Amino acid sequence: MTATQPAPSAVELGDRPLELEEIEAVAAGARLTVSAAARARVARAREFVEERFASGEAIYGVTTGFGRLANVRVEPKDAGQLQLNLVRSHAAGTGAPLDERLVRAAGVLRARSLAAGHSGIAPATFDLLVELLNRGVTPVVPCQGSVGASGDLAPLAHMTLTLIGEGEATYRGERMTSAQALERAGLRPVVLGAKEGLALINGTQLMTGIAALGTLRALRLAAAADVIGAMSLEAFLGTDRVFDSRINALRPHPGQERVASNLRALLAGSQIMVSHRECGRVQDPYSFRCIPVVHGAVRDSIEHVRGVTSVEANSVTDNPLVFPDEGLFISGGNFHGEPIALAIDFLKMAVAELAGIGERRLYLLLNAEDRGLPLFLTGRSGLQSGLMIVQYAAAALVNDNKGLCWPSSVDSIPTSAGQEDHVSMGMTSANNLVRVLDNVEGALACELIGALAATDFRRPHVSGAGTQAAYELARTRIAPWTQDRIPAPDIEAARELIRSGALIAAAQAAIGETPALLGGAAATT
Repeated sequence: MTATQPAPSAVELGDRPLELEEIEAVAAGARLTVSAAARARVARAREFVEERFASGEAIYGVTTGFGRLANVRVEPKDAGQLQLNLVRSHAAGTGAPLDERLVRAAGVLRARSLAAGHSGIAPATFDLLVELLNRGVTPVVPCQGSVGASGDLAPLAHMTLTLIGEGEATYRGERMTSAQALERAGLRPVVLGAKEGLALINGTQLMTGIAALGTLRALRLAAAADVIGAMSLEAFLGTDRVFDSRINALRPHPGQERVASNLRALLAGSQIMVSHRECGRVQDPYSFRCIPVVHGAVRDSIEHVRGVTSVEANSVTDNPLVFPDEGLFISGGNFHGEPIALAIDFLKMAVAELAGIGERRLYLLLNAEDRGLPLFLTGRSGLQSGLMIVQYAAAALVNDNKGLCWPSSVDSIPTSAGQEDHVSMGMTSANNLVRVLDNVEGALACELIGALAATDFRRPHVSGAGTQAAYELARTRIAPWTQDRIPAPDIEAARELIRSGALIAAAQAAIGETPALLGGAAATT
């Protein structure tokens, strides 16, 4: 799937892996379908669970308790109550509800895992999970409460409550009880059988869903940073020699070469760049000179996280796992969140650098009297403050990121009376990732406002192919800064240009299909 392809209206669970863009499409409302082969796997796994349950043997989470209670036998007649008790007792989440798209992303990943046929879920329960997505019933899931060890137990338990008609859900934008939401959508709750509660709440789907959507959002922020960085450098009268293919080829990190290529294309034909060719300056501050290196390193880091997230998204992470063809139940540790927790922490740190370097460029634009720009980009300094506080806002967001980027995955607090003695804390990382991405978007929005204002002082010279297109689009939403006004609405308008992908699309259309600014990420819907 490329940047120019529209998001699919339907996504099938079958034999091939899900792409991150498909997860995002379902999160945004695309329909989820299931292949006949996947349904057959679900049915066969359930038959096997019921056969082994009928045999009376000790099976973790089926005829025994959970965690430290794994050695406590449970009577077969209490199997259903065991699963119900599990779901209810584990729904111990707290904090604000997660965004509906994040919950839906987790829902499609949960369905993908169950469709592999190694969990033993009942076909009716599986079908209801799919129909929740297709009919717009979204469980209300608190954002906190998971330590990322046996997966996201508390958040997934809250998701499972809706399947049994308990807890809360939203339907068509309205929050209500799950029972009401199911009724309005024409659905009925299920009664959980042996192993089903465990199969539904054991896994890494919440943090992985956040990582999947976060990775794609990070790719778009990286592309927006290239566009905005090019606009800033142009307005700063910086040199474009640093984008020369010859020097970047000598340090052939893929991201660095891609960013250098992007900047060359964005600035092609710029009269502003030509206007100061003979100024005598040969070097700029690092936040301009090192755009290919820093932005490129961020892109390479995002691509690494994309690979890890893709593997995790298509993995089976509950416990125990069933292998019907071999007649086996096998307990393991696939539920541990360490692979995705480490990746999320890495993604947080990488994408935060876009805000850090962008804020520095904004600072320089507002303090570039030696480059012919008035202080704070106002023609009446003193009477007017200009964009002084816009840079403060960017600095505040960068500062917030510094705390949020502390890696949660390096911490572990033992749980379940020591049975779960090492945990990933991946959900904390995921929650912080969401805030980091918001902060990066805000900081880039502030830089965009500065770049626009600084560019106005370079007229009548025309900007480059891509930077001119981005400027013209932005100026349809953000008026020139001719006198002091409330900048908050401008920041929000700039955020929307970045978030929607409109800024990237305008620049891409102006420079042609090559190079691809997004580097393969799908455009937002």
